[in-house]
Amino acid sequence: MNTEIASRTEKDLLGTKEVPHQFYFGIQTLRAIENFKLSNSKISDHPNFIKALAMVKQACAEANYKLELLNDEKYQSIVHACHQLIEGQYHEQFPVDMLQGGAGTSTNMNANEVIANIALERLGQPKGAYKHLHPNNDVNMSQSTNDVYPTAIRLALLLDLDQLYVRFNSLITSFKAKGEEFSDVLKMGRTQLQDAVPMTLGQEFNAFAITLEKDLAKLMQIAPESLNYMNLGGTAIGTGITTPKNYANLAVLALADISAKPIKLAPDLIEATSDMGDFVLLSGLLKRTATKLSKIANDLRLLSSGPRTGLGEINLEAKQPGSSIMPGKVNPVIPEAVNISSFQIIANDLAITLAAEAGQLQLNAMEPLIASKLFESIDLMGRAMQMFETKCIRTITANKQVCKDYVENSIGIVTALNPYLGYETTTRIAKTANETGQSVVDLIRQENLLSEDVLAKALSIEVMVNAA
Repeated sequence: MNTEIASRTEKDLLGTKEVPHQFYFGIQTLRAIENFKLSNSKISDHPNFIKALAMVKQACAEANYKLELLNDEKYQSIVHACHQLIEGQYHEQFPVDMLQGGAGTSTNMNANEVIANIALERLGQPKGAYKHLHPNNDVNMSQSTNDVYPTAIRLALLLDLDQLYVRFNSLITSFKAKGEEFSDVLKMGRTQLQDAVPMTLGQEFNAFAITLEKDLAKLMQIAPESLNYMNLGGTAIGTGITTPKNYANLAVLALADISAKPIKLAPDLIEATSDMGDFVLLSGLLKRTATKLSKIANDLRLLSSGPRTGLGEINLEAKQPGSSIMPGKVNPVIPEAVNISSFQIIANDLAITLAAEAGQLQLNAMEPLIASKLFESIDLMGRAMQMFETKCIRTITANKQVCKDYVENSIGIVTALNPYLGYETTTRIAKTANETGQSVVDLIRQENLLSEDVLAKALSIEVMVNAA
C-alpha cells in the first residue's frame, strides 16, 4: 500500500491551495505558474540567475545570523539549501515565467519557498512545515523583493558576462589568426561598393578583430563599474525599513565574499532601487557589439558571394545545401544566422529602453522584462559568437588569384601612381582605362610614362598598402 502523501495544503493571503508534495516550491509559486503563461523562458532556463538568487539569500542569512536574528540551526539549514542551488541542484523547481507582473515578487517567493523546503528536509521536517522555518519570516528576513531581485539580476549578469567574455576573446583570436594568414593576399579595398585602393585581406580581417576588441574592452570596463553597486538592504523603496542597523553593509560584504565579485553597497539606496540606467547602458553596449557583428557578417557574405558571378574573394565552408529547387546552391547560413541574432539583440535593446522608461516613482515594475531581455541578449550573443567562430571564421580560405586579378584590373591602383604622375595624368589614365577596358598598367607602358623599375616599386604590396 502506497502511504506517500500526494499533496500538502498551503495557505497565503488569498486562501489555501493543494501543492503536489514532490514540489519544493509552494503556494505563491503555484499561483505565479497559473497566472503567467507569457513566454517560453522560465527562471530555470537561467542557471546563473538561480545561483545569484541563492548567493543573495545566503548573504542575507549570514548578515541576520551575525546580528543574532537567526538561530544557528535555521542559519545552517538556509546556507545548506543555498549551497545546493549554487551547485546546480533543484533548478527544475524554478518554473515561473521570466515575464511576470509584480516587479519580481514571484521570482523572490519561488526562491524563498524552494530554499525553505530544502532547509526543512535538512531539519528532518516535511515540506510545508513552515512553523519550523518560514519562507518569509526566515529565508526572506530583512529583505524585500525590491532589493533582492535587482541585486540578483546584477550578480547574474556579471556571471553571464564572464562566460560571454570567453567566447568574445575566442572570436577575436580567430579573426587575428586569419589576419596573419592572409597578410600577403593583395586585394582591392572598396568604398560605397566601388573600387577604392588596394589593401591586404589580412588587413581587412585584422580590422574585424580590432573593432571587436575595442567593444570587449568597453564591456569589461563599463559593465562591472555599473553592475557592482547593489541596493541590497534597501528593502521596499531604499529606506531600509525592517532592517537592523549595519545589516546592509554586512549583507553586501557577505555577498562579495560568496560571489567572489567586488560588490559594493550603492551610495544612495533609494536611487539604486528605482533607477534602471545601468541596465540600459549594458544593453546599449550589447547593441553596439551586435551592430558590429552584423556588419562583419554582411561583409563576409559579400566577399564570398558567387561563386561565379559575385566577388568570390573568400570561401566559406559549405554547411548545408542551400536550395530545395536549385541544385548545387550553397548559402552563407552562418553569417546569416549572426545577422538574425544581432537583429534580436538590437530589438531587445528597444524593449529594455521602453521598460526602463516606464518605471514610476520609487520602483520599476517592468524589471522582469529588463532582466529577461538582458539574459537573452547575453546568451544569444555568446552562442552566435561561438557559432560564428567555430563554423565560419576558422575555416575561411582566400581565393588569392581572384583577389590579385581584381587589383590588376582595377582602376583603383592608379591612386598609388599619384605621387609619380600627378593627379591630372592619373585621372586621364583612369578615364581612358574605363572607356577602353585596358588596364592602367598597360596604358602607362604604352605611353612610356614610368620605367619598369619605378612602376614595380609604385605597385608593390609594401607601397600600396603601407605595410612597412
